[in-house]
Amino acid sequence: MKFTKYIAAGMIALAGLTSCNDSFLETEYTEYLDEEAAAEVGNQRPNFFLNGIWSWMVAYSQTGSGAHDDFGYMGSLHATDMMSGDIAMASSHWFNYDYQMDNHQEAYRRTRCHWLNFYTMIAKANDIIGLYPNGGETVTAKGLIGQAQAIRGLSYLHLIQLYQFASNEDGTVNASAPGVPLVLTTADGKTEEELAALLGRNTVGDVMAQIETDLVNAVANLEAGYERPNKNFIDASVANGILARYYLLANKWQEAANAAQKARKGYTLMPATTAGLYDGFVTVNNPEWMWGFAHSTETQTTYASFFSMISNIAPGYAGIGYAPRLIDARLYSQIPDTDLRKAWFNGPEGAEQATDAASLPYASVKFGHVDDWTDNYMYMRAAEMILIEAEAYAHMGDGIKAAEVLQELMDVRQPDWKKSNVSVEDIHLQRRIELWGEGFAYYDLKRLNKGTDRSYEGNNHLAGYDIAVPARDTRWYYQIPLSEIQENDLINEEDQNPL
Repeated sequence: MKFTKYIAAGMIALAGLTSCNDSFLETEYTEYLDEEAAAEVGNQRPNFFLNGIWSWMVAYSQTGSGAHDDFGYMGSLHATDMMSGDIAMASSHWFNYDYQMDNHQEAYRRTRCHWLNFYTMIAKANDIIGLYPNGGETVTAKGLIGQAQAIRGLSYLHLIQLYQFASNEDGTVNASAPGVPLVLTTADGKTEEELAALLGRNTVGDVMAQIETDLVNAVANLEAGYERPNKNFIDASVANGILARYYLLANKWQEAANAAQKARKGYTLMPATTAGLYDGFVTVNNPEWMWGFAHSTETQTTYASFFSMISNIAPGYAGIGYAPRLIDARLYSQIPDTDLRKAWFNGPEGAEQATDAASLPYASVKFGHVDDWTDNYMYMRAAEMILIEAEAYAHMGDGIKAAEVLQELMDVRQPDWKKSNVSVEDIHLQRRIELWGEGFAYYDLKRLNKGTDRSYEGNNHLAGYDIAVPARDTRWYYQIPLSEIQENDLINEEDQNPL
C-alpha cells in the first residue's frame, strides 16, 4: 500500500517547510523509540507529536510537485470551494481546473493532493493513538489521544465525501456504496489480519461508523480535563464541533443539534467592527474562532497559501490581479442591503478598495492580509455551530425552534431579520453567505443533493466556466488516485469510481 510512501513524501515536504528554522515543529516518529519511551515522550511533551499534524496541515507542496495550489488542509478546502459556483474567478489561474469541475480523474494531481493530505493526517494520528494500546490513563495522555482521534475522524469525514456520494437522493446515508480504505492500529483493538483487510474500499456505512467512534471517543477523552495551550490545538469544544458536522451528514439531527450547542458554549459571536466582522479573518484572537492555525514567519508559505488565493487585498495571486475572487452575482443579489455581511463584497459597479483586484465588481474583501504573510488559518468558528444547530431542527420539522436558534446569529449579522419559522433552504442560504470562501460550499451541495448552475442570464463567471452541473453528476466526486490502484492489492480498476 502506498501510505508509507505518502508519509515519506510528507516528510520531504515538511523538510522544505522547515528550512528557515530547523527546530520548527520538529517531529520524531515512534519507529525510532520503543513503545515505553514513546509513551513517556507523549506524557512529558505531548505537543512533540501533535505539532507534526499541525505542520502537515499547512505544508506547501505536499505531493512534491512544487505547484502553488497544493498547500495542505486549506488547499483542499479551497479546491472544493471553487467547484461550488459561489466563488467566481475574474481570470483563469491556479484552481481553474477545479473551478471548471474538471480535476477529479484518477491521473490528475488534485485527487492525489486530497488523498495524500488526509491519509497522512491519519497516519500521524495513528502514530499517537498507537502509543497507548491500553488507552490513556492521565489527563495528558487522554488529551493527546483525543486530539489524534478527532483528526482521524475529521480526515475520514472529508475522504468519504470526496470519494463517494455519502448520501442517497433522499438524503439518507448511502451505506452500502464503496467508500475508502480504513487505516487503523492495533490500539483500536484490531489484529494485524483485521487491519490488513480494511485497506480496501470499505462501505460508506463502515467508514461512517468509524468516524462516529473516533469522534465520540475524542470528545470523551478531551472532556476528561484537558486544557489546550492555544487555538492551534483541539479541545472538547472543537471535537464536539467536528462531531456536529458528522451528525449533520449522518442525518442524526438531534445529536447534531446537541453537539453543536455544546461546541459553541463559551464563545462570543464577532461584533460588526474592524476587530470582528471586518478584521479580514486573519487572527485566531477573534472571539468567535474555535480552532485555527496561528502562522509565524517560519510557517507561512507566501504565494502558495490560502490568503494568496482568496484575498484580493493580499499581494498574492488574487490580489495582484492574476485571479481575483468574486462572489457569484446571483448569491450577492440574495443578500439584503441591511445584512452587515454584504460589506464583505463589492456590488455590480465595483468600489474603491485597497487594490485594483479588490475594486472589481463583486470582488470579495472579506479576507484581508498581514504584512509578513502570517495570516492565520481558520478551521472552525461558532457561527457554523449555530447554523448546524438550526439546520438540524429544520430537518426535524421544527422550523420555529430553528428560527429561534438562527436568530442569535442574525441579531449580529442582519439586525432587522425577524422570522418565526425557517426551512432547510433558508438556513442553506445563510450558510452560503456566512461561510463564503471558508471551505463548506461543496460539502453542503453534496450533502443536500444539490447541483450548481452558473449559466443563468447575467452571471459573472468566466466564459467556459459558466456551466450547469446537476446533483449526483460524477464530477461531484473524485476517482481513487491511479497510483493507489497500482500499488494497493485490495483496490483494482474494477473498484474505481466511474466517470
